[in-house]
Amino acid sequence: MIEIKRKEGESVNAFLYRFTKKIQHSGVIKEAKKKRFHDRFQNKRARKDSALYRIDKKLETEKLKRLGKI
Repeated sequence: MIEIKRKEGESVNAFLYRFTKKIQHSGVIKEAKKKRFHDRFQNKRARKDSALYRIDKKLETEKLKRLGKI
């Protein structure tokens, strides 16, 4: 936990600047983003099936675009 107190005579802008720098250096934001966007584990077969499905869909949309249907 990070605790920052405002210094005597310090402006709000200077305090916010110091606070954001302290947060960035501590790695709190990086950890929060890792936890927020963490993907669940998929086995190798599931990843392969998913990739093949995406490739097929991409090819299908490109084909429809060429035909003028999209």
